[in-house]
Amino acid sequence: MTDPVGRLTCPIVTPFDGEGAVDDDALRNLIEHVETGVDGVFPCGTTGEFASLSPGERRDVIEVTADHASVPVVAGAAATSVAGTVEAVEVAADAGADAAVVVPPYFHTANAPAGNQRYFERVADRSALPLLLYNIPQCTGARIEPETVAAVADHERIVGLKDSSGDLSYLLSVQSQVPADFALLQGYDALLVPSLRMGIDGGVNALSNALPEVFAEAVEHAGEERGAVLQREAITPVFEACLEYGFAPAAKAALVSRGVIESDAVRPPLVPIEDPEPIESAVERALEVGAET
Repeated sequence: MTDPVGRLTCPIVTPFDGEGAVDDDALRNLIEHVETGVDGVFPCGTTGEFASLSPGERRDVIEVTADHASVPVVAGAAATSVAGTVEAVEVAADAGADAAVVVPPYFHTANAPAGNQRYFERVADRSALPLLLYNIPQCTGARIEPETVAAVADHERIVGLKDSSGDLSYLLSVQSQVPADFALLQGYDALLVPSLRMGIDGGVNALSNALPEVFAEAVEHAGEERGAVLQREAITPVFEACLEYGFAPAAKAALVSRGVIESDAVRPPLVPIEDPEPIESAVERALEVGAET
């Protein structure tokens, strides 16, 4: 699999303080927490509320993450134009990121299949970093077609794909069309172990914010019964408890329950979870399952 992509990357939340500002100290605490289990960190993604951060805040979050992390940093660089995406990648590179994650334009979506291919190729031609494509059709309005991924997979700057669609058949279709060294990463937590068993390379999973040790063990033992138990009895119940809330508020509630961060504050249009007890109970049970031998 292509470096700097590891088997388990955490798309970290962006902690905010009581005044709504980015909390750098809490961010450093979070990085230390997740590094107990993950191979990489991903600031300024969906779970990191990138769309609610100013350009300066995005740069600072990536810089703090890169300065403090001892694992590779794969930074979000979503934008709606080629020039804007290239600039976001340059900012991430200057801030110390090892790779960047890009999405198809999420306002004026492609009007023909060749549109996204041209978009990614033009970004990659000017990219300062290796790139991961990010398939998240629920946020961008359309998926990146498997044929489009295959068409750009040989570009020297495009090294893999994160898929958060929740459609395993989609990811397996991409798998059948791309080179073996093109990294395929499952972003839908409930499908992590099944995907690994089907030969998918790794995961980029929001709930690894709260449960890095459980996710790490699930990845390590994905081909064994232990991996299935952790998926079935630990990861999936937490995922289902969080699904209705969105994963930035849910991951923050889970992190507060573990004492990793102090505030579950999110920015509008997101709102904190009023009753986090189901998430707290699911996290507690997941840790119990993870501690079983």
